[in-house]
Amino acid sequence: MTLSNILQQIGKNSPILQGTFGLERESLRINDLHRLAQTPHPKSLGKRSFHPYIQTDYSEPQLELITPISQSTGEALRILGAITDVASRSMERSEYLWPLSMPPQITEDEIRIAALESDYEYQYRVGLGQRYGKLLQSMSGIHYNFELGKDLTQTLFEASGYEDLVTFKNDLYLKLAQNFLYYRWLLTYLYGASPLAERGFFENPPSYPVRSLRNSSYGYVNADDVQISFASLEAYVNNLEDCVSSGKLSAEKEFYSAVRLRGSQRNRDYLTKGIRYLEFRCFDLNPFEALAINQETLDVVHLFLLALLWMDSLTDVDTQLAQAQDLNERIALSHPLEKLPEEADVDRILTAMTEVVEHFQLDAYYGQLIQHIQAAIADPNLTIGGRLNAHIEDQSLEDFGRKQGQTFHDYAWTAPYALKGYENMELSTQMILFDAIQMGLNLEILDENDQFLKVWHGPHVELIKNGNMTSKDNYVVPLAMANKTVTKKILREAGFPVPAGSEFSNKMEALRYYSQIANKAIVVKPKSTNFGLGISIFQEPASLTDYEKALDIAFSEDSDVLVEEFIPGTEYRFFILDGKCEAVLLRVAANVVGDGVHTIRELVDLKNQDPLRGRDHRSPLEIIQLGDIELLMLDQQGFAPETVLADGARAHLRGNSNISTGGDSIDVTDQMHDSYKQLAAQMATAMGAWVCGVDLIIPDTSLMSSKENPACTCIELNFNPAMYLHTYTYAGPGQVITKKILTKLFPELS
Repeated sequence: MTLSNILQQIGKNSPILQGTFGLERESLRINDLHRLAQTPHPKSLGKRSFHPYIQTDYSEPQLELITPISQSTGEALRILGAITDVASRSMERSEYLWPLSMPPQITEDEIRIAALESDYEYQYRVGLGQRYGKLLQSMSGIHYNFELGKDLTQTLFEASGYEDLVTFKNDLYLKLAQNFLYYRWLLTYLYGASPLAERGFFENPPSYPVRSLRNSSYGYVNADDVQISFASLEAYVNNLEDCVSSGKLSAEKEFYSAVRLRGSQRNRDYLTKGIRYLEFRCFDLNPFEALAINQETLDVVHLFLLALLWMDSLTDVDTQLAQAQDLNERIALSHPLEKLPEEADVDRILTAMTEVVEHFQLDAYYGQLIQHIQAAIADPNLTIGGRLNAHIEDQSLEDFGRKQGQTFHDYAWTAPYALKGYENMELSTQMILFDAIQMGLNLEILDENDQFLKVWHGPHVELIKNGNMTSKDNYVVPLAMANKTVTKKILREAGFPVPAGSEFSNKMEALRYYSQIANKAIVVKPKSTNFGLGISIFQEPASLTDYEKALDIAFSEDSDVLVEEFIPGTEYRFFILDGKCEAVLLRVAANVVGDGVHTIRELVDLKNQDPLRGRDHRSPLEIIQLGDIELLMLDQQGFAPETVLADGARAHLRGNSNISTGGDSIDVTDQMHDSYKQLAAQMATAMGAWVCGVDLIIPDTSLMSSKENPACTCIELNFNPAMYLHTYTYAGPGQVITKKILTKLFPELS
């Protein structure tokens, strides 16, 4: 049984890239004075006792951002982006994350130990401060967690000759850990990014910039008397236990190796249960990246790890790792522009990486990664340390760190309605994702295209579709609300006011109905559509030609069409959650206001430049169109797209006020009389809806409303009301809705 050539023994079509990945990023919160923030851990981030994604590390301002297990490096980086986005926008607006591994100028008195609920964890940190000093705890980095995929592991096991899977995995991961420690100097060279400490941090710092203080003996390392052998798993476990029992370490987790065995709370359990994955801890923060690491680095490291398995095992582990430690120390403390020393056998590791690419016929991308490494080896200016060296001023990186940190923070606050990395999802779903991360709920995207989420806390699991469709509504309720005829009948029978009208399944029947409505204001709309699609509104009697055009538009959206009386007044959207009105929105139909210079077409283009406007419900407001419905609406007003509107004159482009068709949103929750809110909630209850939007036409909001004297008419119930339009409004304060959904679903978090 040998692992030296184990990868060479499996087929070219083996799932070599299969694995799971996780990232842990540490960063300090910095205040508006560019000093270490003295504020508590952000309250909006929920309880640290269970938060799966955002914790505090040693000190109160040192955030630790933790990704869930991901099936690819790309997905790991994507979710790190989302977690970073949430963290950045949950801090005080004046604070930002420090982008460097080494902190700005700092004193021990500024470092407040994290105020954790667990007394053990607090006292553990007190002990670390006494043993190492509090200043060293303020260094930050990124940990890279990696597990070989299950299918790949099984393929390797079958080729290995081993009889026991646990023994095989232990030997395989131990080989990977050994070779990683032996060759990690390459990663120190490529990604070292801690060239100096600010004044007062060290008593005797290096006299010149180096590649990586954090990855040298200046970093956060154990005392010299902590000697842990990687020669065998038994030796590793026994050495750790001896150090803990002798007091050299306060706990097994105090062992600060560049690689850790992971998967069990106690290291001794690896002997029987097996190592599940490895944690690689040697990565400085990349200050040129908003997430402190980039996709290329993640993929280089993945290929590097596979190459380590491709290579032979070490023969004299303890001796060879001691030599490798000395080499890593030399490289870490060399100048950022110094080339690798001759002893660094870079050709050997690059050859192994190339052979992995060729043997498994990986695509050209991986060959390009190797080329980038070769270029950085030839020119240290291309390494992160080399690039960072150019920004050192007067033996300091504080100015650079401030500018980068604030730039990244400003980026987090661009388009704050969106979740970074997930902008292609429906906007209300992005907001639910943001709130779930912020509150500390576990989440999984089950189907991104269908906006389907799994959210859980402990054993409590909820499924959410489109942001507000949950188990709280039974299956038939959304179906009933989607059918406007059914909705009207249920509300009418319950005693609520709805428009009069008729339903048609073919155009000829609808045309024959014209004689009955020729002199009336009407609305023509599809029976079962959402987002205001296919609706035409005639506030004055329509000609037969225009009526026929409206029927064509409606029938293009549905096989059945409703023709209803037009109800004069102002339309409001009431958002109802669990029997209570949480928000009221005035939606103003798509329109432009003239300036005496621009045509209507040009005014539309100008209004569409608003950063809040976008397409497909990925922005709070939608782009205004000039389609058939808009052209018909303009024609009814005597306008054309090339008409130049007089200064102050308004052209209405839609009769319906849906935001999804270019309307403007105005939050009037506080101004709306409670009697209308209560009536809307009663309508939702009559439908049996836990969540819904209630659209009321109200002629005069100053009048009181009741079921007996409603002073309004319900024109529609919406089974999937867009929550974002209540929060990010064209005018008014806006109302937070998505977090209330999650709070209702998970009352145990309150």
